[in-house]
Amino acid sequence: MKLASLKSGRDGELLVVSRDMSQAVKVGDRAPTLQFALDHWDSLEAPLRQLYDALNDDLVEGAFALDMAALGAPLPRSYQYLDGACYLSHIQRNRAARGETLPADLMEKPLVYQGISHGFMAWNEPICLPDDGLGIDFEAEIAAITGDVPMGVSPEKATDYIRLFVLLNEVSLRTLIPAELKRTFGFVTSKSASTLGPIAVTPDELGELWDGKLVSGKMKCWVRGKLFGDIETGIDTPFHYGHMIAHVAQTRDFEPGSLVGLGTVSNEDDSVGCGCIGEWRALETIKTGQATTSLLKFGERVRIEHFDRKGRSVFGAINQVVAQRKIN
Repeated sequence: MKLASLKSGRDGELLVVSRDMSQAVKVGDRAPTLQFALDHWDSLEAPLRQLYDALNDDLVEGAFALDMAALGAPLPRSYQYLDGACYLSHIQRNRAARGETLPADLMEKPLVYQGISHGFMAWNEPICLPDDGLGIDFEAEIAAITGDVPMGVSPEKATDYIRLFVLLNEVSLRTLIPAELKRTFGFVTSKSASTLGPIAVTPDELGELWDGKLVSGKMKCWVRGKLFGDIETGIDTPFHYGHMIAHVAQTRDFEPGSLVGLGTVSNEDDSVGCGCIGEWRALETIKTGQATTSLLKFGERVRIEHFDRKGRSVFGAINQVVAQRKIN
């Protein structure tokens, strides 16, 4: 099943989207928003699937041609956003370039922080910041959206509570990160609002791409119009979504609508490129002693899209330009 949110108010208006992403239909009062659907998933999943099947069979009254430009973030506000650094080559390269050691327990439990869970940008919304000297960067990810998750759930059971997956661009401000990390209290100002791709997809809709632990496929990233990364998402991490969820759920329940990301996708084979500029610069530093690729400036564009084995877009694209936000 594929779902999206039409831009409307703060939380959007829930749509069911056809498998080929060409048609959509409004769900209406029964589930006005995606958050409402997640809150009542046990009773609404079946009728939403019936509507999805009928839409794919051209049997739905009120169906219309899907206009991607009219879509906001599928879940504009989340109850919590948890992001990790589970792809080891990403964290190893970045720390090596900064001359920092890796945590002693790196292989025992995932690195995770709690980020901004409100104000997720639409797939085509400009990344607006006051100064492009902040070191603006993208980070390509796939995030899970959960239902209710009970405290103490095991990694093996945790993935049962995943309701949807969505494409994610975690915007990072590289100039601010080192100082915040040195204070050992986590990211705050160095992580601004993130972006969600236009289409949220249930795990079963992914077919062979979802093995119950990781989402496979190719994550392609373009920076300034040039292919920057062509990364396999289902390899090169010792941790899966269940590990991330269970790690945080040791001491808390999750509300429906919690987002969980594994962090910037990365492969040990650096010939496939990178899922962020920061990692590319880290590789340059490691190999040559100097990073030469610049971070994003005003007017520059980044595009992120995940593809299945037949080259079809899974979640739609994130395609954003960096723009100046004037502060009064």
